[in-house]
Amino acid sequence: MNGDRSPAYHVLLEGKSMGPYDRRTIVGMRIKKTLTSDDVLIDSNGARLTVGDVLGRRVSQNGFNASRSGVYSLVQGTYAGSLVSRSGKGFEVPAFDGELEVRVQSEVVRIAGRFRKGLGWKDDRIKIPLKSFVHARTVGSRVDVWVRGPGPKSGAPLQRLSFELFSPDSAGEFVEWLSGATPPPPDLAVVPVGGLPQTYLVWIAVIGVVAVLVLVGLALAFRRAF
Repeated sequence: MNGDRSPAYHVLLEGKSMGPYDRRTIVGMRIKKTLTSDDVLIDSNGARLTVGDVLGRRVSQNGFNASRSGVYSLVQGTYAGSLVSRSGKGFEVPAFDGELEVRVQSEVVRIAGRFRKGLGWKDDRIKIPLKSFVHARTVGSRVDVWVRGPGPKSGAPLQRLSFELFSPDSAGEFVEWLSGATPPPPDLAVVPVGGLPQTYLVWIAVIGVVAVLVLVGLALAFRRAF
C-alpha cells in the first residue's frame, strides 16, 4: 500500500511533545490503542489536529483523492483501516495485521494489507464483488459487513467481516457505497469484536481447569509425602 505522503507528526501527551512519527506509525499506535482518535497531533506546519482527523482522511492515490465526483478513475473511495474480526467461510480473507487499505471500485471492494506467514510478512489483496455484500452497518468507526461467498448457492451461509475505519464519517461513507446491502437482522446483530474466537476461549477454560486440578493433586501428594 502506498498510503499518503503527509508530513511527520508530533504527538501531544500530557503536555509533552513526542515524535516525530509518520502516518503509518500513527496508524499502528491507533490500532494498538496506544493513541485514541481524540489525541492531539502537531504537523510540520505547526497546525493542531487529532488522530481521528488524520486517519479519517481517505488515502490519496498518486495525488488523486478519489471522490463521488471523480470520473477519471474506477476508484470511488479509498479508506485506511484495520481488520477487527472475521468469521465464516466464503472468500479467502487473510489474517491481515496492522493497517490495510479498503478501496471501493466500480464493481468490487479491494482489500489490501499484510499478514504474518511463517517467520516473515506477506503482502496480499482480495477482491469482493459489490453484489456479494448482503448486510452492512456501522458502529461508530467500525463497519460490520456480511457477504455471501463465491459459488452458485444463493442460500450459502454468510461470512462476517468487521473493519475499523478510524472515524464514523469514513465508516458511514464506505457503507453508503454498498448500496445493495441492507441492515442486518436481529439474529446477526450481535457481533463479537476482537479477542479470541469462541473455540479458543473454550480450550483456554478447559486448560485452566486441568491446571487447577493438577496443582491440587500435587499439593495433596506433597502433604502425604511429608
